[in-house]
Amino acid sequence: MSGGISGIHADHLTIHGSDKGFSFKTTPGRGGYIKEVVISDVEMDGIRVAIEFIGNLSSHPDDDFDPSELPVIDQITLKNMVGTNISVAGVLSGIDGDPFTAICLSNLSFSITDSAYSTPWSCSNVSGYSESVFPEPCSELYTSSSNSSICFSLPSYSALAVA
Repeated sequence: MSGGISGIHADHLTIHGSDKGFSFKTTPGRGGYIKEVVISDVEMDGIRVAIEFIGNLSSHPDDDFDPSELPVIDQITLKNMVGTNISVAGVLSGIDGDPFTAICLSNLSFSITDSAYSTPWSCSNVSGYSESVFPEPCSELYTSSSNSSICFSLPSYSALAVA
């Protein structure tokens, strides 16, 4: 990512037999943003990592980049997700000095089946809110006020019917 994406709403998804359910990836020097994203009503089965946020991908198309150009990851809401045969619920790793913010997890339930991983969640350099999440996520995903107003939602939209 070197530009930006925002205003994304994805729902009613089924993901089966994949390495990752959802993966948001960036790195210092890319700039840009991922913000105002809502993903909801998801069923996953046979996924190694259900939710991944990676801030140090260390991948650039060439050596001509400015490492001070930091990306913005903000206002991401993941809600109403069920997962079976999940190895790791989430790996959320922001950028040191440029944390990913306003990450909201609501009504997530993952059945962790792989005991090779010591913990279902791993977090660093992220902040946000969570409610009704199993297994319980990292402490970084609790706001001090425990207020769900951190959760982002897009204005109502109407989908076109496809025959």
